[in-house]
Amino acid sequence: MDSGSARRGGLGGISILPDGGTTTMKQTAAQLAAERSMDAVRKKDREAWLNNFADDACVEDPVGVSPLDPKGSGQRGKEAIGTFWDTMIAPGRIEFAIRESWPAGDKAVANVGSIFNEMPDGTKIEAKGVYVYHVNDEGKVTNLRAYWDYDATLAASIK
Repeated sequence: MDSGSARRGGLGGISILPDGGTTTMKQTAAQLAAERSMDAVRKKDREAWLNNFADDACVEDPVGVSPLDPKGSGQRGKEAIGTFWDTMIAPGRIEFAIRESWPAGDKAVANVGSIFNEMPDGTKIEAKGVYVYHVNDEGKVTNLRAYWDYDATLAASIK
C-alpha cells in the first residue's frame, strides 16, 4: 500500500492509514447502498431490500454458473431478485463480517469478507468472498456481484 492510500475497514467510514492511525471518511453512495442491503437482510425486510435495487438490476450470487444460477446470467429485474430473496435469503439467518471496503469512486464498492448463513435445518455456511455493488445516480443498486466459490463453500459447511 502506498503512503497516500487508505484501507477502509468495514463500512463504518473509519479508515486505517498506512501509519496505523485512523481517520473518519465519508461513505460513498455504493457503500451506503451495500449497508442498506445488509441491514435489510439482517432485519428480514424483503421490501426494503428490493427497494434498494433499480428496476432493471442484476444480482449474480455467486458470479458464474452454479446450482443457484444454472445459466450463470444472474437474477435480472425485481421479480427475479424477489424470487432469489424468497429461496436463498428468507429461509436462513444471515450475518455479515466485512473486513474491508474498497470504493471505486462514488458508484462502486468491493467489500471483502464473509457472509454467514444458518439454514433452518441447522446447516451453517460461510461464504468468503468479494461482494461488488454498483449504483446509479439515485443510489439504487444496479448490479450486485458476489464472488465466492460455491463448491468450496458447501464442502466446508457444518451441519
